[in-house]
Amino acid sequence: MIKTLLILNVALAATLSSVTASAADPAAGKIRYEATCMACHGAKGISIAPIYPNVAGQKDQYLTAQIKAFRDGTRKNDIMQPMAQGLTDSDIANIAAFLSTLKPE
Repeated sequence: MIKTLLILNVALAATLSSVTASAADPAAGKIRYEATCMACHGAKGISIAPIYPNVAGQKDQYLTAQIKAFRDGTRKNDIMQPMAQGLTDSDIANIAAFLSTLKPE
């Protein structure tokens, strides 16, 4: 019984993980990134100044967590908080999906 429940939980987690990953739209993320993020983080995710991090090639789950933390105020940054405030969960997932496709230079 416990073994069956464990197998079902693993299968459910894998299914939910793949649904979440496939729900993001990198093309929509590129459009939102260009409107919101590109001025500081660069057209290809390589920042224009040492104060801003490179975001190209970062893992989408990491980016999603960090952007949400800025938006929700659990991670403090005077520059990022206002930038993230207007982003929906969908916007964030799409931006993260786009950035994860870029190759760091």
